[in-house]
Amino acid sequence: MAQVFSQRAVLLIKLSLSAVPALAASVVAVYRWNASMPAARGAAVRQPIPFSHKHHVGDDGIDCRYCHTSVENSRFAGMPSTETCMTCHSQLFNDAPVLAPLRESLLSGWPVAWRRVHDLPDFVYFDHSIHVRKGVSCGECHGPVEQMPLIWREASLEMQWCLDCHRRPERHLHPAGEVFRGVRPAEGDARAALEGSPRLLSTRRLTDCSTCHR
Repeated sequence: MAQVFSQRAVLLIKLSLSAVPALAASVVAVYRWNASMPAARGAAVRQPIPFSHKHHVGDDGIDCRYCHTSVENSRFAGMPSTETCMTCHSQLFNDAPVLAPLRESLLSGWPVAWRRVHDLPDFVYFDHSIHVRKGVSCGECHGPVEQMPLIWREASLEMQWCLDCHRRPERHLHPAGEVFRGVRPAEGDARAALEGSPRLLSTRRLTDCSTCHR
């Protein structure tokens, strides 16, 4: 009986069939990657509780460090524990439906599943504490958080954006008392004083690859 398909056609069929699982795996991987990516710049992130920084920070004047307790001494700013939230909400709005996930967290012992808004790749080293100590305010990276009803990513967080700051850091430094306030860098004499600050490493060191990629 004559062969229906040539050897070349058989090879192509086999290659096509073997490619189907690989293609399916790629589709799943891309879907999972997209799902894990931080929200687009300027887009508010949906959270289990619609927490308003505008209300808590802008209106009530709560200091960043009350919730983000490790920002001054750790790579990570930290997220508030359920107990921290309940210091107020055990008395204020304690039966509000919108805070049901908070009450469930307290009963179960499981933390509220907040979604990341600012998320750098694993190959990027970033330390909150060193930036805070050098005078970089929260708003330089996170934007006007005290005006945000829902939090969104203000900055691109791309390498060029980081390098722009590391090449001219003096434009982004604040006096120590303004690091946790929603103000822009000081002007005039205060800005000139910051430009000559001995606290900074050389621009060459700040832009060295190993500074951020370790």
